[in-house]
Amino acid sequence: MSSAPVIAAVDGSEHSLGALEWARAAALRHRTGLLIAHVLPDHAQLYAGRRAALHYGSQSEEFADPVRDRIRALLDSGPELPAEVRYEALEGSVPEALRVIGARGLMLVMGSRGRGGFATLLLGSNSRAVSTTAPCPVVVVPHEERRAGAAPEASAGRVVLGLHAAETPEDVLAFAFAEAAARGTTVQVVSAYVIPPSPALVVDSPFAVIPPEGLADGGDAVPAEREMLRSQTERLVPFRARYPDVPVEQAAVPGDPAGRLVDTSRSAALVVVGRHHPRRGPMSLLMGSVANAVLQHAHGPVAVVPTLTDDQDVSGSGDPV
Repeated sequence: MSSAPVIAAVDGSEHSLGALEWARAAALRHRTGLLIAHVLPDHAQLYAGRRAALHYGSQSEEFADPVRDRIRALLDSGPELPAEVRYEALEGSVPEALRVIGARGLMLVMGSRGRGGFATLLLGSNSRAVSTTAPCPVVVVPHEERRAGAAPEASAGRVVLGLHAAETPEDVLAFAFAEAAARGTTVQVVSAYVIPPSPALVVDSPFAVIPPEGLADGGDAVPAEREMLRSQTERLVPFRARYPDVPVEQAAVPGDPAGRLVDTSRSAALVVVGRHHPRRGPMSLLMGSVANAVLQHAHGPVAVVPTLTDDQDVSGSGDPV
């Protein structure tokens, strides 16, 4: 059981309410609290600032918060809730406010689009900014049009881990295995290599999923594929030991890793990717190309995991919902 809550970022839009439902279920799976965060719109922040300047801050109810009222009504009439549910109204820009509160969280869950922006965008600017800067894993739940490409059973599917065996940080693997353990499902590890297995390769052909026993010498895999699978196996040893009840499938595929991960997102419960190329460092404001492409095009939820630190503040409180 974790002491850090699952944080759901809401703005009252249908996209954010879908993310709230995902966060509610995640908090129950991980047996932790749910913290619902709403960044107040500019007009509400301006009003609050003016009242504070006029020394009205001692009043208990400065202004109505319709988002809080809607969330409370939904939760009161909805399914099972975690033992602790709290609500916080935040001020500041959306990316900065969520970055700050993200330091408290096990993960931060948000919709791929909010109220603002163009309806045709696959990924909103706030979702991308938060995924790039938050100090905790960020799960982006796609809007309805994106989920239309997913299989009906996707919510009960595997956790798919995009792995570069030599570079993906340990935190990314740890998050994927912990999520699979909480769900009671399989981790499917997908890595890509650049050398095609044969001149007759059909690029769009399905990739093979290899169990560990299939890696014995004398198999039919090409050298690049075999080496990739062996590298995967070596990286996975400590996580198999830590999570002995989590089944693991391994896949080495030719070509574009992002495209393969997007394909698997159609039937995955969650796709997990690392946020940065390790040479850029954990504080880089640039997101890796694979993470960015998967966020833009995946058909299901995507977790973007940064390199985490051990000194995150998980304290704090909000208003009970």
